[in-house]
Amino acid sequence: MKFIDEATIEVRAGDGGNGAVSFRREKYIPFGGPDGGDGGDGGSVCLEADSAINTLIDFRHARKFIAGRGENGKGKNCTGKSADDLIVKVPVGTLVHEEDTDELIGDLIRDGQRLIVARGGFHGLGNARFKSSTNRTPRQSKPGTPGERRHLRLEMKLLADVGLLGMPNAGKSTLISAVSSARPKVADYPFTTLYPNLGVVRASAHRSFVMADVPGLIAGAAQGAGLGIQFLKHLSRTHLLLHLVDMGPLGDPVADVGAVVDELAAFDEGLAERERWLVLNKTDLLPEGERAQRCREVIAGLGWTGRVFEISALAHRGTDALVQAAMDFIEQRKEMVDSAEDG
Repeated sequence: MKFIDEATIEVRAGDGGNGAVSFRREKYIPFGGPDGGDGGDGGSVCLEADSAINTLIDFRHARKFIAGRGENGKGKNCTGKSADDLIVKVPVGTLVHEEDTDELIGDLIRDGQRLIVARGGFHGLGNARFKSSTNRTPRQSKPGTPGERRHLRLEMKLLADVGLLGMPNAGKSTLISAVSSARPKVADYPFTTLYPNLGVVRASAHRSFVMADVPGLIAGAAQGAGLGIQFLKHLSRTHLLLHLVDMGPLGDPVADVGAVVDELAAFDEGLAERERWLVLNKTDLLPEGERAQRCREVIAGLGWTGRVFEISALAHRGTDALVQAAMDFIEQRKEMVDSAEDG
């Protein structure tokens, strides 16, 4: 299924029902007085996050969402029925923007979370509301107010704890398939990954995290080259970035890392400063006697002072240690966030 992470929709809340002008007419009661009832409220349009939905593809075809109108009031002080709210399901992790002003309206990050994006109109008032000691037969009423109308831009950001970063063919898809049940397409040519993939990585019983694999970056991505820059926003919610490097004998790992870091900084300085670990992948392609020396040269060439992992995702070598370390880091980070919020 094609991955769709942006969509534009129109939402219209229902108008409020009009108030009624009516007078009581019964036998032997010639002057019954006003009995026009109020109208009903119009229905609002609400977006609801649903974990069972993982793309915005449905919004390519359904672009207008219109809530019901409130019923008009009636005689005998009968109030019109209010319309039901219209609930529109969206993926968890959806950002909602006002299309015309680019204002951020809300961020749906929890399953079941709701956001009213267009409020229904208020009910009109019947003439019974206007009766007074000086106005025994009011003939005025109030119409219902119109419901809100908006053009919205929906933008989906994957909710992942760990994001994979690197050049095309660095082995990101192989790694996520090795440590989770995700099965992205894997091939020996660049740009195999065309859309983001999510995988749940289980470190042990009751300990797991979500990993995101996005298309690889190339030099010039910030100016529109390649595919990865379109999906870098999905890494903005992550706690940790794993920077995968192809350690094959024909590549230039130092230059590859430098190119990716430059594009990352051009896209978002905050993202470039996020916790990032160096993952030297495909070490199985190096001769046993040269492997350690080659890794030391790359680390020295980068002047890298952070954490480093030497793995082979294809051979499942070193991946367990990487997963456990990432799990420990995420748990510590979440504890820090919870403590800060409690404080």
